[in-house]
Amino acid sequence: MMKHLTPLSFLVLFIAPLFFACQTGAPEAADSPTVFAANHGQAGVVDNESEKNILQIAASSPDHTTLAAAVGAAELENVLVNPGPLTVFAPTNAAFDALPPGTVEELLKPENKNKLAKIITSHASPGTFKGDLLKPGVKIYLATGQYVDVEERDGDLYVNGAKILGTVDASNGVVHVVDTVFLFPEE
Repeated sequence: MMKHLTPLSFLVLFIAPLFFACQTGAPEAADSPTVFAANHGQAGVVDNESEKNILQIAASSPDHTTLAAAVGAAELENVLVNPGPLTVFAPTNAAFDALPPGTVEELLKPENKNKLAKIITSHASPGTFKGDLLKPGVKIYLATGQYVDVEERDGDLYVNGAKILGTVDASNGVVHVVDTVFLFPEE
């Protein structure tokens, strides 16, 4: 008995080979926007017209150069440009500088990519948490499986003990600038 093809099966069996067959032709310059996007996924797409996404916000902030370097070293750029919605708690350079000496340099080594990715991912949450969704008593689920508390101290909001210094809306969610790097005990 013959099975019916699902739309996905049809795509894989018939259309995908045609797509790849059409990709032949003259090679493009290695620094062209098309090649850059192909080598860097969604993070490589250049769009100067739309509202900035989370990655673009972090990468363009002089206070987040360490975070941007860590995202690159962990190869998480494409995660931060996905449609979301996402909430990212973005530690400042000063927050990374407050870690024990040599910690950042050690984490940026290629052999520590997975550990770094887990630390960076622990600063992200699926969904957009701001306004009434970000208030004292709320527990926020992080992408790494932990829950963190939102509390208020002296009129300021804190998440996981980190003070929220500012908030920037993004096309794919929201970025909350924080003064502390989230570190969780290793399991």
